[in-house]
Formats: sequence, structure tokens, C-alpha cells
Amino acid sequence: MKRAIPVLVLTVAGLVPVWRYAPSDGTTTTEAAAPASTPSASSSSSSSSSSSSSSDVVDGSTVNTEKGAVRVQVSFEGGKITAVKLLQQPNHPQTTAAVPKLIAATLEAQSADVDTVSGATLTSDAYRESLQAAIDAKGA
Repeated sequence: MKRAIPVLVLTVAGLVPVWRYAPSDGTTTTEAAAPASTPSASSSSSSSSSSSSSSDVVDGSTVNTEKGAVRVQVSFEGGKITAVKLLQQPNHPQTTAAVPKLIAATLEAQSADVDTVSGATLTSDAYRESLQAAIDAKGA
């Protein structure tokens, strides 16, 4: 009986944060660009592109995850990826931390072949899928 009360109190104290947890459902926008200047064209629909002389801005498809939607916009200069902007992303701490790493890896790899960021697997997978859709739309 002496142990039952402290165990019960500690159990309830440990479960309170779990009961109070409310996952966020909003989206935010993050952008990173290579040192070269980025074109300022925009496109309006998923997997569509608008083009000027040798630069294109292409939107990837919207990929829904348990944490929220992910959609990228990719700027191309010639055939090279010069900037990646997230039009939609989950408002989640792991996602916020992962996005700059994913964008930097994309600019370095110049493809959708980037590693998953630890702690943001769902976002990384959705990012790669949307990025690949944008790259495919550029090639079409």
C-alpha cells in the first residue's frame, strides 16, 4: 500500500503531457536558393511550369502525409536546379529542422536522390516525391 500511492501519482503525472499534446495542423513556407540569382516566375497548378528564356519555375505535386501536406517549387536555370521553395509543409518541429537540410542536399545533388533526414522520415519521403514530380514536369 505504501508503494501504490506514489506509483499512481507518478503515473498520472507522466500521462498529463500525453493527454495535453495537440499536434499542429498548419503549414508554413521555407525557401533556400543557390548563390546564383533566382528567377521570379510563378506557376499556378500542381506539376505545371511557366518558362522564360532559359529559366523555369516548376511546382511539384502535393503529397499528403500524417503530419500535413508537402509541396515544392523548383527553380531551374538552364538544366540546373538553382532554388527550392516549399509551398506547403507540415508545421512540425522536426519538419522545420529537416527542410534546410533537404534543400541543401537537393542543390548539391541536383536531383531528388537525397537522404532521409533522421526524425523527419515522412516529410523527407514526401519532399522527394514532390521534388521528383517537379523534375519530371520540367523534363516533359
